[in-house]
Amino acid sequence: MTSRRTVLAGALAGMLPLPLHAQGSLRAPDTAFEVERFPLWPKAPPGGDGLTVADQFVQRSASRPDPEDIAWPHVATPMLTVVKPARPNGAAVLICPGGGYARVAVGRQGSGIARDFAARGITAFELLYRLPHDGWAAGPDAPLQDAQRAMRVIRAGAGTRWTIDPAHVAVTGYSAGGHLAARLASRSAQAVYTQTDATDRLSARPMVAGLFFPVITMLDDGVHAQSRRELLGSHAADAEWQRRYAAQLDLPADMPPSYVACNGDDPVVPMRNSLLMYEALHAAKVPAALTVYEHGGHGPPSAHKDGTPVDWVGAFLGFTRDHGWPG
Repeated sequence: MTSRRTVLAGALAGMLPLPLHAQGSLRAPDTAFEVERFPLWPKAPPGGDGLTVADQFVQRSASRPDPEDIAWPHVATPMLTVVKPARPNGAAVLICPGGGYARVAVGRQGSGIARDFAARGITAFELLYRLPHDGWAAGPDAPLQDAQRAMRVIRAGAGTRWTIDPAHVAVTGYSAGGHLAARLASRSAQAVYTQTDATDRLSARPMVAGLFFPVITMLDDGVHAQSRRELLGSHAADAEWQRRYAAQLDLPADMPPSYVACNGDDPVVPMRNSLLMYEALHAAKVPAALTVYEHGGHGPPSAHKDGTPVDWVGAFLGFTRDHGWPG
């Protein structure tokens, strides 16, 4: 099922307080974006035989209910929400939201981050991915299956369905979504599901990656315990599984250029995750940059003392332009 609607970014930004992960520094509040939402897989997702999981979302704040401030503790139908800019520049970005792998914190009409990218001419694709605790056969690889499929769907529609260049597709991830984005960037060639159609013959490799206040490690040093517990389930204490799903380990030579950013005062995901990822990228000779902001907690960095927003998306785009992505 596909739904289309025109969303006034300025009106939504003024009416709807955005969830923390979705806040962005909107540059064009009067821009109108077209938003499209559709299922990721042509039929049922892989590995769901015998499952009775159903899509379920909850309000993230009971005191301030907001139709877009929601999270999904159960996902049966992975979805892509596309925010289309009025004047696309040919670049596209896949956005992987967070939620500690216990849920996916994303709405249905495009987050502030998605609209921020769109305001800059970048077609933004926001991913609602499956969660391991729902019993999918792939276990911890179920989210990666969805991320790989999403990259291929984006490329399949390039130039026909959307005005984008299939060579200019990036990935960004936030919190636990940063772990998923990092794994997509480093494991894009790993076959984690059986091909279902011609789309699955396309590359799943992003051109560049942006990892923001990310969960990275599954080892004890710096671990975000909830993400490890939810991702690995009964194997959470197994050293072999911890190593297998630690995103900073075994980076391939063709890992895309990667930008890592976090806040020094993050009380949720230890800053150590970002440091470990940057150190691993540097050791593997992968082009990389690391930004540690002073304040911001678990989310985008705080505004400057004079009230001006920190253009953290712009900092990421500065890095990507140095590496050929025309964002």
